[in-house]
Amino acid sequence: MLSPQGEAVSSVLSFYFRDEVLPYYAGDLDVARELAANDFKYWDLMRRACERGVKVFDYGRSKRGTGSFDFKKNWGFEPQPLAYEYKLFKGDAIPQNNPANPKYRAMIALWRRLPRGVANALGPSIVRNLG
Repeated sequence: MLSPQGEAVSSVLSFYFRDEVLPYYAGDLDVARELAANDFKYWDLMRRACERGVKVFDYGRSKRGTGSFDFKKNWGFEPQPLAYEYKLFKGDAIPQNNPANPKYRAMIALWRRLPRGVANALGPSIVRNLG
């Protein structure tokens, strides 16, 4: 999506296969929020997919109780439970490496107060060591 000044503010990389489309990765500038770019971006993707004869719009997996789950449900999609398969090498429980895990609350609160440059510099090494 372009801003009124013609600058790209929101985009989505989508994969098409047979009669399906999967919006795989999306990105937005901060200004995209005030332009409702996310809504327009997905509406336009759905419109174009219909023009191509796509029958399945695969919005991907999201955990219940998250913002992305609510965003997708708001579009009228019905959640479909999907099975996961795990092979545990260490421990006897599936790791809960997600923001809903209470063990991460304090770190998330601190992370949100960091300057963006510091967060971007530290982020990759922290993510590699989660778990």
